[in-house]
Amino acid sequence: MLQLLYILAFTILALIAVTNLIRNLVMFSVDRDRSYATMRSPMSQKTFPSLSSSSQLALHPELLDTEGNLIKDPLLVMRSINVEDARDQLDALYESSPGYKGEQDED
Repeated sequence: MLQLLYILAFTILALIAVTNLIRNLVMFSVDRDRSYATMRSPMSQKTFPSLSSSSQLALHPELLDTEGNLIKDPLLVMRSINVEDARDQLDALYESSPGYKGEQDED
């Protein structure tokens, strides 16, 4: 009987933890989108009265497209390479390092 109470208690705790995790992720996403929208809006002077036109919060140029609008695409794109190519690149880096003295025998 005691084991069933433990299982029930930990199941309830796990459900509470998962719901809090999902709720926090949604809230962070909403807060992030809201903060970017208020920074880019023409009403930003009314939203942030302490910011003058010369000292507005500047976004990083990589976050803007060619027209100055905020992009929402992923910025990190990774290409996959095989193990041999990665090993060749690492070997080339190691061999071009200042302390490299060539192949040495380990006797």
